[in-house]
Amino acid sequence: MRLVGSAAFLAALWLLMSGIYKPLVIGFGLLSVATVLFITRRMDRADRDRLVFAIRPVGLVRYLVWLLVEIARANWAVTRLILSRTMPLRQVIFDVPSSQSTDIGRTLFANSITLTPGTISVETVEENNVIQVHAVAYEENDPAALADMDRRVTAVETGKNG
Repeated sequence: MRLVGSAAFLAALWLLMSGIYKPLVIGFGLLSVATVLFITRRMDRADRDRLVFAIRPVGLVRYLVWLLVEIARANWAVTRLILSRTMPLRQVIFDVPSSQSTDIGRTLFANSITLTPGTISVETVEENNVIQVHAVAYEENDPAALADMDRRVTAVETGKNG
């Protein structure tokens, strides 16, 4: 069942992203999907490592809507920074605590930081549950805003450990 679902998802993604519905392109898409599934199954048999997708779908949708709004706000702030005559940059690398219990949760949090203009996730330090962040225009409320993002990502997780 998992294989059929993966194949359907990958085929739909291929069709959606290609936008070309000619037989040759669809054939290449099906060949690509089959190749990816074959390689993935071989990798699963070799290492027995499984990724537990412990995310609440409705919570994820709510989070992504919130994230899009935050990305728009950060875009506006970075645009004002770039267009200002003095360009007041204050580049800082600082640590942000990460409270996620799964790898997928930590990845979602780190990628959300990077997606937000003006900040980049530099490194995840798993021993300390910390993500190092580089900010172009650091402000005193940045750690609080990222703590709010951390709380929201943690709320999206179902709590299952991977």
